[in-house]
Amino acid sequence: MLTVEDGVIVDDYDEFVNIGPISPKITKLTGITNDMLRKDGLKEEGVAVHIKERLTPGTLMVAHNTQFDLSFVFHLLSRHFPDDAFDIVRNVDWLDTMTVLKDRKTYPHKLIDGVNHYELKTVNFHRAIDDTKALYDLTLAMKDERDDLGDYINLFGFNPKYGVSGMRFPFIEYKAHYYQNFGLLPSDRTLPNK
Repeated sequence: MLTVEDGVIVDDYDEFVNIGPISPKITKLTGITNDMLRKDGLKEEGVAVHIKERLTPGTLMVAHNTQFDLSFVFHLLSRHFPDDAFDIVRNVDWLDTMTVLKDRKTYPHKLIDGVNHYELKTVNFHRAIDDTKALYDLTLAMKDERDDLGDYINLFGFNPKYGVSGMRFPFIEYKAHYYQNFGLLPSDRTLPNK
């Protein structure tokens, strides 16, 4: 996680979570070893506390495929703060850059596709803090391209062929979002304006 205030990164949160043994395949992909998790990994409850402290009312959380991140955060908080988890995530605003990217470029729409499309600095996409830094740069590039990101707050597009993945949150507006092959759509044809 990066904390941004007035357009400036003021803090980053980059911790291992000791979830128990990971497979050699994950170690090969990420470079994270079981030894690193044992030595430097936090217990899940500690991570939940840190996330709760950062999700204050009025915060804007930005993620790519935010439905996944919102669900993950909600379930993490539910395990450790069952009475507060829903209110914590409801009192935060959510921006899904994948929904925005689908209105900006043709398929595919992974984070790396957005980074390549806007010719941003490539990072190690298998480490969370590097993904987060790439997401920050992508968000700025999309804002520079067209300043309409506010229209996408608490609006998640989903592929109607597969539906919404996981639970639907009542404070999020879900809209069917089809792949398009036209690049940057005119603002009157973007998902928020449909």
